[in-house]
Amino acid sequence: MQNPRQIAFLALREVHRRGAFADAALDRAFSNSQLNDLDRRLVTELVYGSVRRMRSIDFIIDKLATKKSSQQPPELRTILHLGLYQLEYLNQIPPSAAVNTTVQLAKENGFSGLSSFVNGLLREYTRLTPPTPPYQGGAKSLPNCPEEAETKTTSNSPPYQGGAGGGLNSLKLPENPVQRLGIIHSFPDWLIELWIEQIGETETEQLCEWFNQSPTIDLRINPLKSSIAQIEAAFKTHNISTSRIPNLPQALRLNGTIGAIQNLPGYSEGWWTIQDSSAQLVTHLLGPQPGETIIDACAAPGGKTTHSAELMQDEGTIYACDKTASRLKKLKENADRLQMKSIKIHTGDSRHFPEFVNLADRVLLDAPCSGLGTLHRRADARWRHTPENIQTQSQLQSELLANAATFVKSGGVLVYATCTIHPLENEQVIRSFLDSNPHWQIEPPTIDLPVQPSPEGWVKVWPHRHHMDGFFMVRLKQLKKE
Repeated sequence: MQNPRQIAFLALREVHRRGAFADAALDRAFSNSQLNDLDRRLVTELVYGSVRRMRSIDFIIDKLATKKSSQQPPELRTILHLGLYQLEYLNQIPPSAAVNTTVQLAKENGFSGLSSFVNGLLREYTRLTPPTPPYQGGAKSLPNCPEEAETKTTSNSPPYQGGAGGGLNSLKLPENPVQRLGIIHSFPDWLIELWIEQIGETETEQLCEWFNQSPTIDLRINPLKSSIAQIEAAFKTHNISTSRIPNLPQALRLNGTIGAIQNLPGYSEGWWTIQDSSAQLVTHLLGPQPGETIIDACAAPGGKTTHSAELMQDEGTIYACDKTASRLKKLKENADRLQMKSIKIHTGDSRHFPEFVNLADRVLLDAPCSGLGTLHRRADARWRHTPENIQTQSQLQSELLANAATFVKSGGVLVYATCTIHPLENEQVIRSFLDSNPHWQIEPPTIDLPVQPSPEGWVKVWPHRHHMDGFFMVRLKQLKKE
């Protein structure tokens, strides 16, 4: 029997030592192991949770150990992370089990001489933060893990919520609100400062809490093959609860444990695809019509491309562009499963497509971005971004927008969208574009949306307010030339 905590340790070691992405490290760890479903769920939670809560756990080590976390041997720090994560956040695992398995992990990975230190630190933490039994059966009570419950394009977040994380309050937290929130919710200070500046301290805490929750799974019904009522009925026969989302006619949210996505009714028949509600909003804002020519300038993995095809009744032409051939392969697989015929794959950088000038009725630029609106889906994204790389990203977005605008026919429409909530990647990009292009203007939404547009006419989705991924979208119209 393979040890799930050892496999979690190996994945985390790759993250910390080599800078690997958590999902990629987890995939490699699973490919070299043979775990049952319950243990896979535990490993998934330990890896994603430990990465997500890294700052909080380092704070605990800093408070309880003589040496700061940054001074600990890197692999010992990883082992401490695994133990403390279980104690602080997983109320399904008895503290004695969390302590004993972590001590054993230390012994098996070259730290026998420090096993008493590991034991002492973890037991000191349990004394400071006494647990509240009864426990819920350990890993056996956990729902499905992300790689079974969701596709690669939607999430690599943890499958369930553990304890409330209240033990940090028993340690002396900083009085500075930025540092305090950053430690409690495990975010870098610069992000906390950014959010407080935009929405205030109270809402920033709500946003942090949202990003530390398990993500929802939304479906987009393919109306060319099925109906929302048909899908609801099919899921009900499999004892899967669903709920509709107001003003999104194709959206269906799954509730509770669902199992492997590919085993759900209607998947192989192309009745639906996974797409968060906020991403569905983008294509409705674009409003593609049958017979039109559409260019999706940064299309992969194809959620909005296939949604456009559905709204066009698969009549017309959609050029799906991306510079990464492997991601376009995934797009083609999605289009084939949904049985779309109007999509044409176009590989390359959309800044260099002169053949598209003045070609399209509508252009979608779902720009590459920091993804700061989807931090609940990407465990390590909060640690990978800096104010400097956000600035670099903003410059790329401005270049892409300037070029995508040349693809639009006179009087046509362009929608700019990102899955970030950073103003440098959103509002500033649009203001700069409009300043340089007086023949373009914002066209406020004329359809009913579950999110109220701003006075300027763009739509900004705040996850904690709207209960969907963070997104920014704006519809731009080119004035007809005289």
